[in-house]
Amino acid sequence: MTQDCQIVPVELAGRSYDVVIERGCALHDFAIRAKPWLASPAPLRKIPFVADHATHRLFADAIGQSLASAGCEPDWFVVEPGEGAKSWPVLEELCDWLLGLGVTRSDHVVALGGGVVGDLTGFACAILKRGCGFVQVPTTLLAQVDSSVGGKTAINTRAGKNLIGAFHQPSLVLIDPLVLDSLPDREMRAGFAEVLKYGLLGDAEFFGWLEANATAVLAREPEALSHAIAKSVAAKAAIVARDERETSGVRALLNLGHTFGHALEAETGFSDRLLHGEAVALGMVLAARYSARRGELSHEEAGRAARVVAATGLPSEISTLGLQCTGERLVDHMRHDKKMEGSGTLPFLLLRAIGAAYMARDVELADVAAFLDQQLQAPLP
Repeated sequence: MTQDCQIVPVELAGRSYDVVIERGCALHDFAIRAKPWLASPAPLRKIPFVADHATHRLFADAIGQSLASAGCEPDWFVVEPGEGAKSWPVLEELCDWLLGLGVTRSDHVVALGGGVVGDLTGFACAILKRGCGFVQVPTTLLAQVDSSVGGKTAINTRAGKNLIGAFHQPSLVLIDPLVLDSLPDREMRAGFAEVLKYGLLGDAEFFGWLEANATAVLAREPEALSHAIAKSVAAKAAIVARDERETSGVRALLNLGHTFGHALEAETGFSDRLLHGEAVALGMVLAARYSARRGELSHEEAGRAARVVAATGLPSEISTLGLQCTGERLVDHMRHDKKMEGSGTLPFLLLRAIGAAYMARDVELADVAAFLDQQLQAPLP
């Protein structure tokens, strides 16, 4: 164990696992770190890996060299980058491929990539023979601090994003900050939105630290980056441990910014026009401003949240997106949200203060539409 290695446990009854945060743990030491999960009663000589074309091109050689030292090699299932990979046809193809390899319930599949690869792989492993193991190796900042931890897996359908899925926890998560050196700056900023989320929803001190150190984190300075990742993972692990399947309302806090953000993603066609992290960043700003509209958060605090988001280069104004829609159209997207309740109400994550998020169940969607109309008509900054 090196001095720079941090291990964050995700404590779940009977299914606890570690998140290892260490430079080189995936690129150079994968076979060492993952060895206990690669040796089943009848270990596969070829380890199934799922990646997209970009991560395969960047990291396949390093992974192959690491596995060669353990006397095995990777077998690759490579998908196209983007949300299109989270589909029924790709899921079916992946499951057939895994079955063809003879994967058993005691084997482990490795998800090497961003949130799309992790979600797809995790869901395939959740349903393959009623559940086999998998290891998460997230290669984007967003996946490292969010989707790789907590066991949410899913694919998309025509009805919406992540509506078909399962809770299926990984056996291990390996977070290697070195893989972020190749991450485009825009993707890095998108991931930073999820880091900001942990400060906004429950840790005002961490939000203040991010306010002061955002430049260092985005520049991938090792100490600042590792600290931001570890604090984020620890915050998520604590919430997941209290509410693994999002039944008590605690885990719902992790959706701060997502109700507004998913509506914006839907309106932009879930495309590269607006990345998920960018949508969440803008969604958090809207949640703060709507909280101020309701008199629950000061306008000064809402403005502070918006300034921090804008200072990192993330979108903080709807008007910059060039949308040709109404607030009611965005609310219509929200009505397809999987958090929509049988009573026809939609819970909203709002703020009483920076570091104090809460679930509001008394939000009138007509008022949200009116608020969004104001935001859509606001002048460009």
